[in-house]
This record gives sequence, structure tokens and C-alpha cells, in this order.
Amino acid sequence: MKLLVTFCAVASLAVALPQRRAPSKPEQAQSFDDQQAAEQNYNNYPQDYRQQQQPQEFRQAKQIDDFRPKVQLETTTFIPIIRFDKEQGTDGSYKTAYETGNHIQAEESGFLKSVGEDQNALVQHGSYSYTAPNGEVITVEYTADEFGFRVKGDHIPTPPPVSPEIQKGLDLIYAGIKANAERDALEAKNNPEAARQQQDRAALDYKGQYYQQ
Repeated sequence: MKLLVTFCAVASLAVALPQRRAPSKPEQAQSFDDQQAAEQNYNNYPQDYRQQQQPQEFRQAKQIDDFRPKVQLETTTFIPIIRFDKEQGTDGSYKTAYETGNHIQAEESGFLKSVGEDQNALVQHGSYSYTAPNGEVITVEYTADEFGFRVKGDHIPTPPPVSPEIQKGLDLIYAGIKANAERDALEAKNNPEAARQQQDRAALDYKGQYYQQ
């Protein structure tokens, strides 16, 4: 039985082998060419695709004017105050002094001075110094009293001296003003009503109305 089965199998194989024929050489060549062409098309596809794309033009956007107000912040250098002293008296006198980090120094003193009956004037003496842009130290001394404000410093131009003739004329003018003031004060003390009328006339004269009446 085994021998019969083996014989049948060999016979079937012998019958099937003649039906499977190998491809001819022209078919193998055609298949190889088709495969090579397919591989070449596959490799060249991205390059062909890039060549078909049109170059894109990028236009620069037009700049838009900014109409908002420009804010400019100014920066300054902080200068510290390294010394500050102040004294206040019960009689109206005082003393003050300070110094800054950029070499500015200042000091001042003041007191009340009697210049007449029930009249006081504040007298002030002081000085200050600072460094100019050229490196020179500028020092100023000043006095303020009933005679006005006077200042002194090496950098302040000195006025030319007044000639004796001009000074004599100024002294006469000042003496006349002082005499008139003393006479008016004496008249006001002796005759208050006349002094009041004189003040009224002076006020009208100042306004240009006295000579119109």
C-alpha cells in the first residue's frame, strides 16, 4: 500500500512539472526594465515636483506710521544731601547749613534788627559754593538787610568807582529824600488831619485825578 501511494505522488509530480514553464529572456529583460524605470521615477519624483512648483513671491508689508505720542523719560542723577543743620531761636534768629554729594555747600544766618519805632528788619548773612564745569570752585557771600541785597565774589565783576562829583550829587539827593520823609513824619504827628489830606491828595495825584477836580 505504501508503495502505491509513493508511486502516485511521483507520477503527479512528473505531470505537474511540464506545465510550469520558466519565463523567457525577453520577458525577464522587460520586467527588469519596468522595475528600473519605476525606481527611477520614484527617486526623481520629489525633484520633478519641486521643479513644477512656481516660486513664491513674498512682498514686504508696508510699514504703518505710529501716530502715538512718543514718551521720552528723562533720567537724572540722584545727588544725596550728606549734611543738614538748622537752629531756630525764640527771638526770630536762625542758622542753617547743608552740604550735598556734588560738593555744594551753603550756610545762612539771620536775626531781627530794630530800624525804627515798632519796625524790625530781617538781616541775613550767608554764603554758598559750588564747582563750575571747568573745575573752578565758585564762592558767593551775600548780605540782606534794610539797605538791600549785597553780594561779593571773586568771579563777580567789580563796577568802576564812582567819581566824587557823582557821589556828591547822590548824597544830596538822598539827603533831600530823607529830609522830606522826616518833615512828613513830624507833620503827621503834629497835625494828623492835614497828614491824612496830604495822603489823599498824593493818592489822587498818583492816579492822575487830583488836578482834574
